[in-house]
Amino acid sequence: MTPQELDEIMTVHWPRVLRRVMHDGSDDWAKGFAKSIARHGKRPGWRPSSKQVWIMRKMVAELGTGHGDADLIER
Repeated sequence: MTPQELDEIMTVHWPRVLRRVMHDGSDDWAKGFAKSIARHGKRPGWRPSSKQVWIMRKMVAELGTGHGDADLIER
């Protein structure tokens, strides 16, 4: 995972992953993993392991495009 890709996941996608696992009744392991990654991501030199990268990408992919939860404004 490139540093740019990690930055994008941690700033754009990971907050949504956290919200989803905390509110959608996900299992305790998923909640713990998401919180752990969020904590580690605050450390300047942290880089995820290959297994963490695989799980992070899987969790982000499960979010889908994210267009379905947007509020639309009628004109």
